[in-house]
Amino acid sequence: MTPATAAMLGALLTMQGAPSSPPQTPPAPETAVLPPDDPASWVKQARRLAVDGDLDAAIALYQKAIDAQPTSFEAHYGAGLALDLELRFADARTRLSKALELAPDDAKTQVMTALAVSYAFEGNAKESASFYQRVFDQETADGNFGAAAGTANALGRVYLETGDLANARRWYETGYQSARRQADAPSSQLALWEFRWMHAQGRIAVRAGQVDAARQHVTAARALLDRTPELKDEAPSWQYLAGYVELHAKNYSKAIEYLEAADQDDPFVLSLLARAYEGAGETDRAQNTWEEVLDQYGHSLQNAFARPLAMQKVKAR
Repeated sequence: MTPATAAMLGALLTMQGAPSSPPQTPPAPETAVLPPDDPASWVKQARRLAVDGDLDAAIALYQKAIDAQPTSFEAHYGAGLALDLELRFADARTRLSKALELAPDDAKTQVMTALAVSYAFEGNAKESASFYQRVFDQETADGNFGAAAGTANALGRVYLETGDLANARRWYETGYQSARRQADAPSSQLALWEFRWMHAQGRIAVRAGQVDAARQHVTAARALLDRTPELKDEAPSWQYLAGYVELHAKNYSKAIEYLEAADQDDPFVLSLLARAYEGAGETDRAQNTWEEVLDQYGHSLQNAFARPLAMQKVKAR
């Protein structure tokens, strides 16, 4: 991969939101000045437009770049991400599939992850799992157990949010066990994965109707945070867990209390909060929060399980 390609891919991937595996070192910033009529310049402009939420203009520029240079991996990839955000799933997958065909070897995992997320936007767990499985298998074969753990957790989340609790548990546990295979992992990393496994078990339990068991996991996760100073930054994630459990337990006032203290830049957290407001009869606050979800333009699992519902809610108003 050339330095310019690496820089473009790194910027494009910021659309995907928080990664499911440990973040990579960011590429060096682009220094070359591109001519305005160069397809790479159009891709760069389209990327900025997509980040700013002007998806129609971004897609038009990506298409212009593709017409001029059909082998542009970056143009196909960026167009696919933007099309998913418009819920144009078939078109998105056409572009992402072409991007996978054109991608350099060291970018194929990222494109397969984007395809997995694309199918999650549509609620298609089977096809999403097929791509996550390929990524997981490659990461495991490479001995990259930290990345494999993140991929397994992402797949667990897909299954959980599409209602397949048995496979959700299986993959979240696989993530936990993969993380424990990391050689010389510091105790703080092992504690983080312990917390994530408790987090997953709490969400799975409440979705199974086991409210008391779910709350026990919430309490255990809180205790782990309190005795582990290295996990102090996970407090918003614990609030998300507690809010998720109380929302599904239909304890809406408590869910609101917790979710308002969770990460307000996470579109999935915002979607849970909007649902809690609806449950509490706070219609206006719910609508405002659904609109906030639509201001998030990351191509991520968080958005995959938030944006389509938010679009339905806002259109139905």
